[in-house]
Amino acid sequence: MAKPPLRVLLVDDHAVVRSGVKALLQATEDIVVTAEAGSVREAIDEADRTRPDVVVMDVRLIDGS
Repeated sequence: MAKPPLRVLLVDDHAVVRSGVKALLQATEDIVVTAEAGSVREAIDEADRTRPDVVVMDVRLIDGS
């Protein structure tokens, strides 16, 4: 039986960085990017909505760390 893919939320205030990391992560069948956010507030909302297994997050965002 195959394991479900790892569900990831990407958080970075630079869209081009999110796009690059997303491309790298989705190059494998074991990972799916469920949502993206550009701020702490968006990240909290998306985490509540999508319930990811992992959050890959920039440590310095416009609205907090």
